[in-house]
Amino acid sequence: MQRKNNFLNPSKRKGFAMIMAIILIVVLTTIMALTLTFTSQTTKQTTDLYLREQAVLLAQSAAEYTMLAISGHDRGVNGNTNCLGAVNIQYPTSINPIFDINVSIGYIGLNCQNGFNYIQNISTPESNGTVLLDITVSSDSNTSTEPIRYFRRTIQKL
Repeated sequence: MQRKNNFLNPSKRKGFAMIMAIILIVVLTTIMALTLTFTSQTTKQTTDLYLREQAVLLAQSAAEYTMLAISGHDRGVNGNTNCLGAVNIQYPTSINPIFDINVSIGYIGLNCQNGFNYIQNISTPESNGTVLLDITVSSDSNTSTEPIRYFRRTIQKL
């Protein structure tokens, strides 16, 4: 006597195709949701990386701009002790800025009233006219989900 399998009988498996279709839809939906999540995370990381690199470049530009502003300012020559103390810049415009750049200037070897003096009198003339720049670049709160803040300290010779 032969045993018959009821699984292959078409009259007994009418709901099998519907169950497989539902499982396939659930699997595809899960894969699409994961793809969307990974895409949004990658986009956010790319944006944050771009803004950080832009902040680094703005800090370098702010150092050069500050040195230009110091060189155009009367900084203690001929008995004048009125030196430049700080430089504040907003990028790209002051109306709707993305970055706020603050540079505080400390003088080494110059006797200044407005600027911060680290050392006023240096016996070696080669060291006179040196500045210490503290540059802070911070992003606006509406720019990205995480605030970007970059700090750079540099010593420049006048």
